[in-house]
Amino acid sequence: MAVIGCLLALANPAWAADANHGKQIFKANCVACHAGGNNSVVRAKTLKKEALQEYSMYDAGAIAYQVTNGKNAMPAFGKRLKPQDIEDVAAYVLAQADNNWGK
Repeated sequence: MAVIGCLLALANPAWAADANHGKQIFKANCVACHAGGNNSVVRAKTLKKEALQEYSMYDAGAIAYQVTNGKNAMPAFGKRLKPQDIEDVAAYVLAQADNNWGK
């Protein structure tokens, strides 16, 4: 049974992600610009579900890629955070987007 769980985690990395841990990482690294799922730099590009969908970012892999590599005004976190931390942040962002950031 454990082998099946490992295979599922490898097939879908977001499945193995820990959104609760992602929340801690988000608060320590992302909340300055993205409090409440907003974007203090480019207001239209929020972390709200509709915006993530519009900009093809409603995907754990896409979010993890941008967190790792940065884009435009967003810095790259790939050298500051572990890959698992980034996966956890992506899971947290998607969970919050699905929950309208608690509103």
